[in-house]
Amino acid sequence: MGRTIETGSEHLQAEVDDGGVAVITMNRPERRNALTDGMLTGLASTLVEVETADDVRCVVLTGAGGAFCAGGDVKGFAEGDGAGGGGSSWDAGVHKQRLSHRNTAGALFNMPKPTIAALPGPAAGAGLSLALACDLRVAVDTAIITTAFARVGLAGDYGGTWFLTQLVGPAKAKELYFLPDRMDMTTAAELGIVNTVATADDYEDAWTSMAARLAAGPPIAYRYMKENINRSVAGDLATTLDLEATHHRHTGITKDHKEASQAFVDKREPSFEGR
Repeated sequence: MGRTIETGSEHLQAEVDDGGVAVITMNRPERRNALTDGMLTGLASTLVEVETADDVRCVVLTGAGGAFCAGGDVKGFAEGDGAGGGGSSWDAGVHKQRLSHRNTAGALFNMPKPTIAALPGPAAGAGLSLALACDLRVAVDTAIITTAFARVGLAGDYGGTWFLTQLVGPAKAKELYFLPDRMDMTTAAELGIVNTVATADDYEDAWTSMAARLAAGPPIAYRYMKENINRSVAGDLATTLDLEATHHRHTGITKDHKEASQAFVDKREPSFEGR
């Protein structure tokens, strides 16, 4: 049987199914899952657990109530001191924000397991940033995305500027940040921002089947594929070639590789154990 993960926040749920898929759900539907400090702290601690848990082989981040995440709680900003307010000092606040970035968006990007953002509806601002931090994105065809930050006079956070630039290039990323119009999923798919778009009837099956397929895949190979690609973004070709040589040789001596090779000969599906 699966298990539930205690997140420490009533607005964040997490569970691991029997197939090795951890599903983390932002659960504040009355505010379109707008982020709170508690949600972000819970997300950070949950990501620490699933990253090292032996029974987790794929991680899905999604939202409840027909939305992914509206980003920061703008209503809360207006009622308080704004997005930059709070904290004991300016420097302490900046450091706290940096840690939150690293422990959420950074953790999703760097985690040595495949991550999927499943979008049942809108993703905006920091919510979009968290979706972009994942390896793959599956969306219902009625979803919309927007960077949103310019509308509320903010520069952007949770890595969105970096992630989006990697996907669409600097000129398009600047356009999408400077002019934060709503984008439909047809356009998002054409730009490569989302990987799969499904109808409302097919959406659930689209992301669950993708997650199940990844969870059944070769975890050691996935770990090094992801590291190769992530490091190639910032590294030069020579570094990537050397890294691939090391990781390819390493995966070549795993039990998973031997099993997959034999399964190829036997004309059957391999059974990966992560060894």
